[in-house]
Amino acid sequence: MNAIDDARAAVAATCRAMSASGLVVGTAGNVSARVGDEVVVSPSGLEYARLTPDLVGVHRMDGTAVDAPLAPSSELPLHLAVYAATDAAAIVHTHASASTALSAVLDELPASHYYVALFGGPVRVAPYATFGSDELAASVVAALRDRSAALMGNHGAVVTGSGPAKALELAGYLEYVCDQHLRALSTGLAVRELSAAQVGAVVGQLAGYGQQPPR
Repeated sequence: MNAIDDARAAVAATCRAMSASGLVVGTAGNVSARVGDEVVVSPSGLEYARLTPDLVGVHRMDGTAVDAPLAPSSELPLHLAVYAATDAAAIVHTHASASTALSAVLDELPASHYYVALFGGPVRVAPYATFGSDELAASVVAALRDRSAALMGNHGAVVTGSGPAKALELAGYLEYVCDQHLRALSTGLAVRELSAAQVGAVVGQLAGYGQQPPR
């Protein structure tokens, strides 16, 4: 398989995993990957269990279709805008419960857990705009400045990564942080926040966490 075929397979597999993980309901959410000057993106409104690599569309950076059997995700403008503005290689957009709930009450997810270091610091909330709109795409791009994740006001979350599987892994961490912050808020007590220095101190540790290949 070539790089496009690999990316289509990865997007399809990630969509199925995203659904199985509970990060989306029904056909909500979407996944994409960039390969050079082309973007492969999940189609609109198709049950993820039925999604096969050949049904994942391929589009140019201007949105024109190269090989797209089905209509693309309604959030294609958002994906294209993020790729144009960042060096992201993949994007996962979820409608998970905790992140969506917090997107309706916060302007920024603070550093209540050191895992925000995975995203570059506190996670901004992009103002609400109609899904699929250029306005939403622009506000998400702004919220992603120097970050690899953003919440979308009254909507959900978007996470970027080095590939679809990595972006989905990070989306799981984001949902965890949102869930623990939501639980902390529910106590009615003041939520302690970590300083920028405290968050910065764990960046290197998280990057090298786990079993590393021998040198």
